[in-house]
Amino acid sequence: MSLSDNDKAHVKGIWCQVSGHAEEFGAEAINRMFVAYPTSKTYFPHFDVSAGSEQIRAHGKRVVNALSDAVAHLDNIGGALAKLSDLHAQKLRVDPVNFRYLAQCLLVTIAVHCRGQLTADVLVSLDKFLALVTKVLTCKYR
Repeated sequence: MSLSDNDKAHVKGIWCQVSGHAEEFGAEAINRMFVAYPTSKTYFPHFDVSAGSEQIRAHGKRVVNALSDAVAHLDNIGGALAKLSDLHAQKLRVDPVNFRYLAQCLLVTIAVHCRGQLTADVLVSLDKFLALVTKVLTCKYR
């Protein structure tokens, strides 16, 4: 799967809204994941996983900033996220399904906050982008 020029334009357009609220959107998406998929909390044993905790807010910001780097390199998402892929596969050993869970929760968070901008076409493009990110982050598991 690859992103068309229209997909790239859609992702870049909506991401301007997201990146401006990196900590808020990232933390909200992580909190949604913890509620919808409670087993995902097992990868954060040293975190205060309560909603609004400083650790979740900081991690949410790191997640959105990493995705912002991928958006800045839509023609080389693999290169942009290579170190992150290595970290999760080799050191953290996060179950790869959690990337999909977080992507779903991020889509919901964006939908809540960017209703006017999230048209059907933009949603499809953003979903494709997050699917590519998930594929990149899980490629080192094989």
